[in-house]
Amino acid sequence: MTLPMFPADGPVLPEILPARRIKGEVSAVLAALGGDFLTEEVASLAMGYDGIEGDFHAGLTRQSGSREPWYPRGTEMRNERQLSIVASDELAVAAAKMGIDRIEAGWIGANLVIDGIAMLSMLPPRTQLFFEGGVTLRIDGDNGPCRYAGAAIAKNYPDRDETSVALSFVKAAKRRRGVVAWVEKPGVISKGEKVTAHIWEQWIYPAG
Repeated sequence: MTLPMFPADGPVLPEILPARRIKGEVSAVLAALGGDFLTEEVASLAMGYDGIEGDFHAGLTRQSGSREPWYPRGTEMRNERQLSIVASDELAVAAAKMGIDRIEAGWIGANLVIDGIAMLSMLPPRTQLFFEGGVTLRIDGDNGPCRYAGAAIAKNYPDRDETSVALSFVKAAKRRRGVVAWVEKPGVISKGEKVTAHIWEQWIYPAG
């Protein structure tokens, strides 16, 4: 007799938190149109399935880097980092921890500043962002701070040691640097738009 792989009534499931919807607002829209990752405020963001038109990070695919050590560097892969999204309150906390007066979203290459959603950087992967203009973005995950973005911040504080500022950003902005997302439904996003984050059911996968 072959025993079933699982008990008839199945394993005991972990606690499952119900889906939720949280509302916020777009307080800035930015694009990297100058050939590097730095962004500047624009009137609106027009995007297709490959991301923001003309943006440094646009594309259906991208080349792997240090964040993907499981691939040889430069491997073509799906571009899940088409947009960078941050929150004003989290940048303010990171700046305070760094001992500087502010961090501008454009200094670290953000495309959207969304306010009104608590702990935006902790929104889980798979979360959908529904914008009132019709665009839907899908969050891939949090955006880990790096020393390159920190060095870009340091250029705005010439009286500070660049290396020290760059490294302090990595620590101060951990889980406060926002999230990365890709375009699920294209269209145009404008400053002042309302946005609703749809957080799916959540649970912790049990080890073992």
